[in-house]
Amino acid sequence: MGCNIAIDGPAGAGKSTIARRVAGELSFIYVDTGAMYRAMALYMIRNGVTKENEDEIEKICEGARISIKYVNKEQTVLLNGENVNAYLRTEEVGKMASVSSAKPAVRAHLLALQRTLAAENDVVMDGRDIGTTILPDADVKIYLTASARTRALRRLQELKEKGQECSLEEVERDIIERDERDMNREVSPLCQAEDAVLVDSSEMSIQEVVDEILRIYREKVDRA
Repeated sequence: MGCNIAIDGPAGAGKSTIARRVAGELSFIYVDTGAMYRAMALYMIRNGVTKENEDEIEKICEGARISIKYVNKEQTVLLNGENVNAYLRTEEVGKMASVSSAKPAVRAHLLALQRTLAAENDVVMDGRDIGTTILPDADVKIYLTASARTRALRRLQELKEKGQECSLEEVERDIIERDERDMNREVSPLCQAEDAVLVDSSEMSIQEVVDEILRIYREKVDRA
């Protein structure tokens, strides 16, 4: 039975960056569930499915084989055997993932793989419902958040580095809308698990957040 750390939180809170670093510090496997859902979204986009076509979203997901492997210590997401890491962080894929991830058929398609990875390995897993739904018995649960403006500023910087031009107001509006969808969807809405530790990263550096989660983890291990 693996040791599991679950990190949940809204879009732009830094979950993926933090989870990777925590996993590296502990020599755990990092499982990016968000990337898995983005791979599913990419599959749908490539097959001409729109986010408005809910029936088609549920039907087509069965054809997507999504897996994770490590190549030279880097997590690689495979979609039907293809390394799709380079395509997963576009705005189009992100918006489709936010819609499609609420569909029961999509979630069921990925749930078994995620739980198997966690049962067989020491993992750090991040997403929207890890501590509440995917790994309800995780050894450590973190709810990582930050203000909408802070998250928008971080996302805007990422877009600028990629050569994409957007206004801060536009990015912040998109984040707030995504929060609303994620928190109010019928299936596994985004929320803080009762036994999760809240970590607000608005005024913290990446390393400070990593250190805080490691402190929480080691305190839990010592108590055990």
